Amino acid sequence: MSDNKQQPTQAVALSYDGKGAPKITATGQDLIAEEIISLAKDAGIYIHRDPHLSDFLQRLELGEEIPKELYLLIAELISFVYMLDGKFPEQWNNLHQKIIEKA
Repeated sequence: MSDNKQQPTQAVALSYDGKGAPKITATGQDLIAEEIISLAKDAGIYIHRDPHLSDFLQRLELGEEIPKELYLLIAELISFVYMLDGKFPEQWNNLHQKIIEKA
């Protein structure tokens, strides 16, 4: 007989105001996690599913900034969400225009 214990549902919410590093704003497991996820969906917030990242972030305190080791990963996630929302850096259009002009 195999032990198929299902992992508890986990959720971690991050906020980023453009200054410093993103901070932990909510964490929870099971019912609390489901409520965090439901509130995020209702608010139109994108949800990234990564059990390993969630497990690591669960160990941080509310209000704590993410550690430097996660800066690149979280920055990539934030950039991806911005692109999904149609937001690009100002230089983005200029960069593409320069490529077109050189072609």
